[in-house]
Amino acid sequence: MPLFQIQELTHYFGGLRAVHKFNLTLRGGELMGLIGPNGAGKTTVFNLACGVYQPTQGDIRLNGTSLLGLYPHQVSGLGIARTFQNIRLWYNMTVLENLNVAQHCHLGYGLSDLFLKTKTYREGEGDIHRVSQDMLEMLGLRDVANEVTKNLPYGIQRRVEIGRALTMKPRVLLLDEPAAGLNSAEVVELMRLIQWIQKEFQLTVWLIEHQMKVVMNICTWIQVLDFGATIAEGTPDDIRQNKRVIDAYLGEEVH
Repeated sequence: MPLFQIQELTHYFGGLRAVHKFNLTLRGGELMGLIGPNGAGKTTVFNLACGVYQPTQGDIRLNGTSLLGLYPHQVSGLGIARTFQNIRLWYNMTVLENLNVAQHCHLGYGLSDLFLKTKTYREGEGDIHRVSQDMLEMLGLRDVANEVTKNLPYGIQRRVEIGRALTMKPRVLLLDEPAAGLNSAEVVELMRLIQWIQKEFQLTVWLIEHQMKVVMNICTWIQVLDFGATIAEGTPDDIRQNKRVIDAYLGEEVH
């Protein structure tokens, strides 16, 4: 059974068709890219997959369970985490606080435990602290753990956002243009980080990206969207040589 599957996904905003019969199958450990022109529907597909929007028709399944009708926090709790094209952190909170708060979907205690400081509360908070400390260490963020995120360089903020998604213990990680706003050196480091994350956490990774250097070098399979519909899919070599993709998006073959 596929880990994550989308079938005939279609979505309208009023009378505007944003996504048309989109299909996807992801198995454990895959690293897949989704590319296409601005306005092609890529982020809309991510929003549908995460429960931000509900599709007009089609189905979305994680490990065989339909996600239709679920709210974003419920989808997160089942194992799908994401980052955003425009970084969305709690900017007046520290790095450590961002990592802690993200784990709310896995809390094992309620309000009464919080007020009474029960054993369940203490154990839950201890687990959150350990996960966050481990993430700080693995992503090289320990030195900025107590820094307010709005004061950090953009590249570090991106790393914090990825770390925050990972603390949610996802099975599928969605990255929406993770290289946006990064300089050349940071892009190279990001590519290494994504590949390391995939192996270290044994994750399935699905990413949207406009920087072809990233997509062509780390993805094993790529889908191309145009006007909400898939116009091609295949290996990086297939996509480089696909005339329809070149005409619609790349402009010339990517090497």
